Amino acid sequence: MTPFKLQIITPDGVFFDGMTDNVIVRTTVGDKGILAHHEPYVAAITISKFKVRIDGEFRYAAISSGVIKVSKDKTVILAQSCEWADEIDVERAVRAKQVAEERISTYEKTNDQKNLDIAEFKLKRALNRIEIAKLK
Repeated sequence: MTPFKLQIITPDGVFFDGMTDNVIVRTTVGDKGILAHHEPYVAAITISKFKVRIDGEFRYAAISSGVIKVSKDKTVILAQSCEWADEIDVERAVRAKQVAEERISTYEKTNDQKNLDIAEFKLKRALNRIEIAKLK
């Protein structure tokens, strides 16, 4: 397969900047595979599993919401967060899950929709991290 440049940028900085020959990411309309010479493309990314082939081996990461932009020269992903499966702190993710579930329960009782939405987002993110950590 033909390699192409991939950059993954989060608010914490550059998560990955290198070559790949295959990217699979979940967008709001479903999973999208990217190979070299892909047509120009822009899409929103959901909280999901991210799969990328580096040096002939697939690596998995937990990715949060963001955007993917594919151009002739490279693919750029701007994400709220991204963590390799083997670097996820599972205990931290489990704690985040518990906190989110508690907050959801509280906000449902008070009909606080804004904070309920935030807690549900954090729960989805924690569950994704826990699931992706199993793919080490």
